[in-house]
Amino acid sequence: MNKPIFALVLLAVSCTAQAKLPAPTEEQKAAAAATKDKQAWTDKVAAYKLCLAQDRVAAHYFKTKGSGGKPSAALPACADPGPYVAQVAASKEVGVADSKPVPEAGKKK
Repeated sequence: MNKPIFALVLLAVSCTAQAKLPAPTEEQKAAAAATKDKQAWTDKVAAYKLCLAQDRVAAHYFKTKGSGGKPSAALPACADPGPYVAQVAASKEVGVADSKPVPEAGKKK
């Protein structure tokens, strides 16, 4: 008898406790984009290191087993992602100084 009442009370409290989050600011959006970009680069580096490790294992296998020397299918070389370069996001303020009118020199008030 108490369990259904407790469930209804818990449901009512949880529904009132939910709040709508405010929309992210431009700074938060830029930080999220930078984090996503950095994570994508980190994933590329991890894939590159995995590729190198697999090449070393395959080379050791073919060296020790001596069966054929190399695989028959040519595999693509590992692609080095290079150093991380942060993407600079343009803000709304870029170039605004050039578009604003300059007060006339010598104008009397």
